Amino acid sequence: MRVLVTGGAGFIGSYICEQLLEKGYEVVVLDNLDPQIHGEQASWPTYMPEGTENHIGDVRDRELVRKLLAKTDAVIHLAAAVGVGQSMYKIEHYCSVSVMGTAILLEEILRVKDRIKKLIVASSMSIYGEGEYVNDKGGRVFPASRPLSQLKEGIWELLDSDRKVLKPIQVTEEKPLKPDSIYAINKRDQEEMCLAFGRAYEIPTVAFRMFNVFGARQALGNPYTGVVAIFSNKLLQDEAPMVFEDGHQKRDFVHVEDVARAYIMALESSSVDGYALNLGSGDSISVLEIAKTLANVMNKNITPVVTGKYRDGDIRHCFANIDLIKEKLGWEPKYTFENGVRTLLDWLKSESGIKTKNDSFEELKKMGLLK
Repeated sequence: MRVLVTGGAGFIGSYICEQLLEKGYEVVVLDNLDPQIHGEQASWPTYMPEGTENHIGDVRDRELVRKLLAKTDAVIHLAAAVGVGQSMYKIEHYCSVSVMGTAILLEEILRVKDRIKKLIVASSMSIYGEGEYVNDKGGRVFPASRPLSQLKEGIWELLDSDRKVLKPIQVTEEKPLKPDSIYAINKRDQEEMCLAFGRAYEIPTVAFRMFNVFGARQALGNPYTGVVAIFSNKLLQDEAPMVFEDGHQKRDFVHVEDVARAYIMALESSSVDGYALNLGSGDSISVLEIAKTLANVMNKNITPVVTGKYRDGDIRHCFANIDLIKEKLGWEPKYTFENGVRTLLDWLKSESGIKTKNDSFEELKKMGLLK
């Protein structure tokens, strides 16, 4: 089978391509080599496995997409503009790349729909907005975003109507979607567009709502990448990671090799066709714990700085319930956060000579998004 991977030269895409090749697939990669991710030279990354057919180009380039789809049997669609904070002021760019890019891809898939055996789209946990909670009576609640008036008071936890603290629990796929950023809205649109398209044209389609993916190869120089990479970049330069709010906000971190394995399993199974599935670890860890764990693994005696500041659009807690993907696909993670971080160590050491400026803090402040 010949598989087209859009955004395949990225962090997650490279692992998916690697595992596809190991299973004997022909792999075609379309990637625009965004300088924010790949550096100003925008050269093909050295970590890409040998054996992929590589094409530098934009997913919005209809002619190129049409050409690549002509001999394609399945599509893994990862291409998107990445970064929650940046999406709030580069709105046209994010909508164009993520939504219009997906629209063009789907229109071109329609031309060869009889060839396409599977479409898998990368969605995101960000489409949930806030996670799931229970009140003091044990009832499940799906709260709206915290009001600015509350954040200005430095009250970080979610409150009920009586101002009692709600307890966070694992997020299930049935939670209503309440995206809080342009990035999250775009990811919801990508997911719903692909699933609706798949239903209409009887193309087996799967959406993975990925939680916080981490591992080697994540772009350390991208100021809008994941928090593990951002914190690692700071520590490599002997600087303290900057933690927003009080640092006790909880997230779910899933190792990139576990994520890639889920994509391959979905490609080879019909059991999750038509589903949107959580793809996380099922565990939660606070942002402050992440910074401390990384410092410990990297032997850096550096204490994170808890800023007490907040970013517009940030949520408090969100971590995955993975019962559905376990039941339907038979997938479960092999890496714990601690084990996964330890696999980062050699790679981080090899990157220690790279000095990159992460200016997202100042950029967000300048745009009025950091309070």
